[in-house]
Amino acid sequence: MDYLDWPFFEERHGALARELDAWAADNLIDAHGADVDAICRALVARLGRDGWLRHAVGSGNGAIDTRAICLIRETLARHAGLADFAFAMQGLGSGAISLFGTGEQKQRWLPRVAGGAAIAAFALSEPEAGSDVAAMRCAARRDGSEWVLDGEKTWISNGGIADFYVVFARSGEAGRGAKGISAFIVDAATPGLEIAERIDVIAPHPLARLRFTGCRVPAACLVGEEGQGFKVAMATLDVFRTSVAAAALGFARRALEQALARAQARPMFGKTLADFQLTQARLAQMALEIDAAALLTYRAAWLRDSGKRVTKEAAMAKLAATESAQRVIDGAVQLFGGQGVQSGQVVESLYREIRALRIYEGASEVQLLIIARELLAPKV
Repeated sequence: MDYLDWPFFEERHGALARELDAWAADNLIDAHGADVDAICRALVARLGRDGWLRHAVGSGNGAIDTRAICLIRETLARHAGLADFAFAMQGLGSGAISLFGTGEQKQRWLPRVAGGAAIAAFALSEPEAGSDVAAMRCAARRDGSEWVLDGEKTWISNGGIADFYVVFARSGEAGRGAKGISAFIVDAATPGLEIAERIDVIAPHPLARLRFTGCRVPAACLVGEEGQGFKVAMATLDVFRTSVAAAALGFARRALEQALARAQARPMFGKTLADFQLTQARLAQMALEIDAAALLTYRAAWLRDSGKRVTKEAAMAKLAATESAQRVIDGAVQLFGGQGVQSGQVVESLYREIRALRIYEGASEVQLLIIARELLAPKV
């Protein structure tokens, strides 16, 4: 963990990461199993009980310590993918409230999220609108003192177990494209909201398609200003997109640990696997990719904590960290040989865990478009 001495961090960040690493070793040994809904509920409760989720919601006045979130996600991912998922979704699901919510919204939801008493979810993607948020079709119309939501959301993490969803919907003709989208807090028990489908994926976690049919929410549930939902969503993603890179780092570091142990212990032609130059070259490349991705990740986190706009830097971090982690983990699987694809092996689990990170919160190809757009934008 010598990277904690890098100048991106303050002393408190190193203390936080080391404390969490010790906590995770004692508390995450059972963070695996078939009933992922129950495991995630238990993990949220445990992370809240022991104070880790307060970092996910920040101070409540819009100040979120991005470096702390990234270090927590990296550490949790290294120990257990579902623990990282549980922490991240509490932050992403409540992030819009932390950044743009009213005092009443923050008071109602953030303490419960931080304490693990309420599970949060972020509902942005749709069947025909994933990376292209402007193609959103879920609609919200004003009816007196209420908003009425109709449409669908899909690929919603924590779908089916969340206590509330921050839902993005098109709220008026004022804006086609990215304009005219608003954000709403929708209690999971609200009539007209149903779980239309539970979705199974290669690295299981709670995931669902939501359907809204005449779903009425009070006007007080609007997050931020009407028609500013795209801004709310992008600002939230700018925080948590960097943390996706950190989670990828955690997976990659665990894979390198496994690969090093395997290479030094595996007999091969009277030597060990680590004695061969081909193995040494692969291990060196893995270490190089991890450090390069870590530098980009924590640069982005440090810049955001310094008050800078980090759309480009966050995209670079996510792209580099997730793509390199895929290569590092694939290399670890290769070094394990047949055991690498055996169910129950750590590297086999990591291979399944990493794949989704190259897609969610903006696929790698979208990150390239964001970086190019930022490079080509007129300089003010």
